[in-house]
Amino acid sequence: MNGNRFGRLFQVTTYGESHGEAMGVTVSGCPAGVELDEDLIQRDLDRRKPGQSMITTSRGEPDEVTINSGVQDGYTTGTPIGMVIQNKDARSGKYEPYVTAPRPSHGDYTYSAKFGTRNWGGGGRSSARETVNWVAAGAVAKAVLDASEHDVAIKAHVNRIDDIEAPEVPFEQILEQSEANDVRCADPETADRMQERIEAYQDEGDSIGGSIYFEARGVPRGLGAPRFDGVPSRLGQAMMSIPATTAFEFGLGTDATEVTGKERNEDWEFDEGDHPETVSEPGDPVPVGNDHGGLQGGITTGEPIYGEVTWHAPTSIPKRQRTADWETGEEKEIQVVGRHDPVLPPRAVPVVEAMLYVTVLDFMLLGGRITPDRIDDQPGEYDTEYHPSSPRNE
Repeated sequence: MNGNRFGRLFQVTTYGESHGEAMGVTVSGCPAGVELDEDLIQRDLDRRKPGQSMITTSRGEPDEVTINSGVQDGYTTGTPIGMVIQNKDARSGKYEPYVTAPRPSHGDYTYSAKFGTRNWGGGGRSSARETVNWVAAGAVAKAVLDASEHDVAIKAHVNRIDDIEAPEVPFEQILEQSEANDVRCADPETADRMQERIEAYQDEGDSIGGSIYFEARGVPRGLGAPRFDGVPSRLGQAMMSIPATTAFEFGLGTDATEVTGKERNEDWEFDEGDHPETVSEPGDPVPVGNDHGGLQGGITTGEPIYGEVTWHAPTSIPKRQRTADWETGEEKEIQVVGRHDPVLPPRAVPVVEAMLYVTVLDFMLLGGRITPDRIDDQPGEYDTEYHPSSPRNE
């Protein structure tokens, strides 16, 4: 099975199934000299883990991370960082009825058709539990960017559940308010309405979809390339790899169908200090607006990169549905029991942020904005503040 690695220089390779022994990720390409420990990674894992509110699955996973390699005395060494998260609360017995009777709209049948076998407990490799690896890798990428000279800030929040849509809110409000409620919506009033709607579907034994708005500030201009290595191309791959996503857009997105070329085109002007949100110097040409979402020709403009990712309703619901058991030749009614989220965006916010961090850092390394070997940009210097001391000299 291919497709388990993401990134060009900052490479993330993952393994694990939902009900397997453990989840794991190897991060290659992390520069040396970055302060990193398990507590830093754990903070983001705790935002994604199950059981954190009444509108998430009740599966009791602590999602405790162990760093097995790539860190010495609290600093990255430049070698691959290996991390493991043990699965503690798998209950595979509830999935036995679906081994040869695929659940509607899951990956059960397609996995079996492709491989002739599958790990059927909890959805196996196709489960969104696999994104725990991505959040761990994203925490590493964030630590690298925070240690660099670049002031990159990334944040996301839930902007839509069903037909309830949050108003546009300033980036600062997303930073301050998105973690203040279970829905992770930065507008408190909208968050209350979303919570009520989610609970209503939950009470009915059903689920609902939604979307997440994301924004990245401080990303320098000139990153990316036209066509297949464009920032929107790779960002789209990152976001559409998240389980249950159905759409990715940036800038005006689908609203661009209703806007003329003249309206969307951004005039150019010289920066006279009135573009604080843009990475630029006084006197640089800068676009007047940002309907293009910080990306032109597949390359960053220095303006904020923003967009939206959409999720369909979770497919595991307790309402009765029909399936076809290929082993018995019987069409039958099933009821999917277990511990499942009634909505996905609230727990997906840290996943979106993680993939943004991973993608942005990869482009920063590719573009030479961060030295791939070491964060202090001093290749050849052996006596550094993060080099381990000899026990004999103490």
